[in-house]
Amino acid sequence: MTSPPPKLDAAELVEGFRGYMRDHNLPLTHQREAIASALFHSEEHLSVEDIEAILRDENVHVGKATVYRTLDLLVRAGLVDEHDFGEGFKRFEPRSARSHHEHLICLACGKVVEFTSERIERMKALIADEHGFRHHHHRLDIYGVCSECQGRAAVTLERSPDRPGGGSR
Repeated sequence: MTSPPPKLDAAELVEGFRGYMRDHNLPLTHQREAIASALFHSEEHLSVEDIEAILRDENVHVGKATVYRTLDLLVRAGLVDEHDFGEGFKRFEPRSARSHHEHLICLACGKVVEFTSERIERMKALIADEHGFRHHHHRLDIYGVCSECQGRAAVTLERSPDRPGGGSR
């Protein structure tokens, strides 16, 4: 059975960011806190452009460089995970309560679904053992077409110039 991994509470993550900034004698500006809050309150894997759009909708004016620098701080603080799903840009997500999970990535619409699987966790240990490896960590990203896109007309998985990892939009 698979299930989505639980997320830490957004308020806990914001407080963790405040603590990290305080412990490292870094200023916690309104813009940095707004960036962190936008990311921590999202259920999605956000790009820099997604974060900028959220902040724009909230009438928070933040430069792209500030978004990048703040994301770097959040990753270094261990509060955010950075992902490269082969789209030509990175996506960011709040750290899960159980830090490890897998991803299903739709090649048609770009949707990312998180899941955990006890079977995968058991298999990774067996596979590593079969090959004489001591498992350290793993990452599993499964690329395909989500159920919503399968229901749409003629989805193809041919590579397209605007989706480096996959299919049509």
